[in-house]
Amino acid sequence: MDKREFLKKTAAASSFAVLPSMSWALSKDKRLRTAHIGVSNMGGEDLKAISSHAKVDVVALCDVDSNHLAEAHKLHPKAKIFSDYRVMLKEMGKKIDAVVVSTPDHTHAPASMMAMNMNKPVYCQKPLTHHVTEARAMKKLASDKGLVTQMGIQVHSFYDYKLATLLIQSGIIGKVSTVRAWSPKNWGYDGAPPTGSDPVPEYLDWNLWLGTSAERPYKEGVYHPGNWRKLVDYGCGTLGDMGVHIFDTPYNALQLDVPRTITTNCRKPNGFGYPEQNMVTYEFPGTKYTTDTLKWVWYDGVDADKQREDLMLPNADTLHDQGAMFIGEKGRLYLPHFQKLPMLIVDGEYVDISKEISAQNLGEPVRDYESEGKKHYHQFVDACLGEGQTSAPFSYASRLTETILLGVIAGRFPNKTLHWDSKTAKFAEEEANAFLDAPYREF
Repeated sequence: MDKREFLKKTAAASSFAVLPSMSWALSKDKRLRTAHIGVSNMGGEDLKAISSHAKVDVVALCDVDSNHLAEAHKLHPKAKIFSDYRVMLKEMGKKIDAVVVSTPDHTHAPASMMAMNMNKPVYCQKPLTHHVTEARAMKKLASDKGLVTQMGIQVHSFYDYKLATLLIQSGIIGKVSTVRAWSPKNWGYDGAPPTGSDPVPEYLDWNLWLGTSAERPYKEGVYHPGNWRKLVDYGCGTLGDMGVHIFDTPYNALQLDVPRTITTNCRKPNGFGYPEQNMVTYEFPGTKYTTDTLKWVWYDGVDADKQREDLMLPNADTLHDQGAMFIGEKGRLYLPHFQKLPMLIVDGEYVDISKEISAQNLGEPVRDYESEGKKHYHQFVDACLGEGQTSAPFSYASRLTETILLGVIAGRFPNKTLHWDSKTAKFAEEEANAFLDAPYREF
């Protein structure tokens, strides 16, 4: 199905919701009624964090896995339960104030777009979408409707990441010329596609799990519940998983837009799984915090944390397995992932930055994930209630996601530099444009 046709159908299905659901936002006595699409694994964490807000009532739960749904329902027995998010949104539309989307990547846009067409604020897990066209469509719809939105990059609101952003923007290392970022995670699959099929478990609605993606036979242990990130039809590999978190702070601090060129060094595509090792090199147009152009290099898989040039630490210290390094005119700022203070390195030595940290007025460092982890979620709830704004709305999240997805697409053309035109949303290399979008299956 063409995406325009899908959006027409979802808009028509929600046409009864003619008034924005946030018309009550300034009422201090109002509570936020939330519906959750995907309630296991990260969805379970999202549910836990959102519902921990004192003004939230969970009124609807949806999951294609009845076992996961049952576990979530034990925690929220008053909520109505559904297996199909389309049915939930149609039936519960007037009883829902905000929607949380925590599904595999390929369902992020279809579910979020339907909710936003019903004028519902949306909290959507990262990466925002599975395709570049979806990211741009979600940004536009959220803007057109003036909706509160937030992408699920909870570390965006953590102390160390906010600190690193302020330090970079204060000019602590001068203009930045290069960023290197890495994660040794392996959300890739270099093997052959599975053959044959297995019986679909009674607890799983396989048709609904596939959603708008292409029809494929079920294979035990290959897709659900945890391996879909490795596969091109459903996830975005390590770059789409950890890359979003680790890119976020440098991307935000340097106020980047989307890149001009992208080159990925990896194995040849197999049409089924992402490569298990990738090196992605981006070139960005300069900003006031960078040199005329910015080079960004991402490494994932085995040896991603190798002590490469620009990554050597003083005192022969070992590089953390995940993190980012800003390389500037006056030194380097090292930001491990996560919950570790950024470190300034000048002329091969660590430099004490306690005074610079104090000057940022962030208070004492926080090292408690439970309290830090809730901030990003509660920020969304508060914004829905008319109190403050979100820090990762779709206007920002869509650009960050587009950047990530361009690197994913470049993996289809190993060692070939792709040239991206942000204004036309097209590659100069016509063959790459086929991967900006995909048809939606009727389901």
